[in-house]
Amino acid sequence: MTERLTDEGIAGFAEVAASHVGVDKIPGLVALIACGDDVHVEARGALTIDGPSVQRDSLYRIASTTKPVTGAAALALVEEGLFSLDEPVDRLLPELAERRVLRHMDGPLNDMVPADRPITARDLLTFTFGFGMTAAMFGSPGPWPVVAAATELPLSTLGPPSPADQPDPDQWMEAFASLPLLAQPGERWFYNTGASVLGVLLARAAGSSLADVLRTRIFEPLGMRDTGFWASDHRRLATAYRSTPVGLQVWDEPAGQWSRPPAFGDGAAGLISTADDLLAFARMLLRGGVPVLSADSVKEMTRDQLTPEQRERDGKGFLDGRSWAFCQSVVTEGPHAGAYGWDGGLGSSWLVDPAHDLVVTVLTQRLFDSPTPPAVHSDLQAAAYSALS
Repeated sequence: MTERLTDEGIAGFAEVAASHVGVDKIPGLVALIACGDDVHVEARGALTIDGPSVQRDSLYRIASTTKPVTGAAALALVEEGLFSLDEPVDRLLPELAERRVLRHMDGPLNDMVPADRPITARDLLTFTFGFGMTAAMFGSPGPWPVVAAATELPLSTLGPPSPADQPDPDQWMEAFASLPLLAQPGERWFYNTGASVLGVLLARAAGSSLADVLRTRIFEPLGMRDTGFWASDHRRLATAYRSTPVGLQVWDEPAGQWSRPPAFGDGAAGLISTADDLLAFARMLLRGGVPVLSADSVKEMTRDQLTPEQRERDGKGFLDGRSWAFCQSVVTEGPHAGAYGWDGGLGSSWLVDPAHDLVVTVLTQRLFDSPTPPAVHSDLQAAAYSALS
């Protein structure tokens, strides 16, 4: 029997959404639940404290929920024959040829060895190309030399997104290439940077900007008219807030960093979107990729790509209870094993469960306080499952 959303379950979903909205909680949110053809949306609160009300089509910075979109665009270009998953990236990213690797991740920058092999596009998609965030670097009493060096560069890859600070893609790649890798290609899982580098590769493969790649391969075919790297109508964009000991403080205004085209379209964390646009993207994957990808590409994009050692050693702090597919996580244990999606540290979460034909999207403007999403996301996901017949 096909599952549907129950009236009682929808009421419970609405109650949970309302319970998390307030000037000292989350100023405003859009929460969407979809099962098959059933769709319900809760638009609660305000875009800005004491400002206009949230609407169903309000815009939110989705941060790392950008990553699955970049991953899908990569597979679309692979299907076009513009590059292959297992070829070295040197042809399109010559800056990454003949990489050097730190002998110890927290060691001096001059203690390096040659890379065992070239980096591949698959390494970028699986975040195993040798660079990015790992929990150990945040538990260190002082910054690792490579982290200190990266922070001095305009990369914005080991912290929150910052489109106003990032230079154009060529300059970004030149700066990134000045850093050594933290591990051998294919050896370990590191968060975030793989999608930023992947975005540059896609643009060069297609001979256009990443914004144009995403528009022509993903957004236009799926009718995602409100998704992009900036808000042409920033009046619909929520104010971003961060939590402080004295309450919520503005982190980015509607007329701030996402109100104009960035020099560097960041494939890791740069997009703004709406709940309905993310539903369209989810339904593409649930329906076997049409009209964007083949069914085989969807299968690769949504299956576990890490070894047990990588999950246990490198995923802690980022992937608890999950593993990594192509540019997104996949649930590997428990009643929802096989579900996939990813969260955005500026306040978003996106979950797709093919076993139930279920999509749950939560868009807020409150930044995460830790790698673990705030309770509003897990509470609404639990309410969504409870809403199924």
